[in-house]
Amino acid sequence: MCEANAYLKEGDNEVLFMESVDTIEPYENGLKLVDIFGMQKFIQAQIRDMALLNHRILLVKTDNQ
Repeated sequence: MCEANAYLKEGDNEVLFMESVDTIEPYENGLKLVDIFGMQKFIQAQIRDMALLNHRILLVKTDNQ
């Protein structure tokens, strides 16, 4: 399987935001994430780093006003 888990950086912690992410698309001041089941989540964030061999994506919130 090639999907990854997306984590949201909150201070010093990384909180699981979405499991089994298949697609990430830029979307209206943020990102649209879609998992392998077709569930979609939207977040005002940017990608901080990706480690695809470890199946890990790290996001940080943005303040788009």
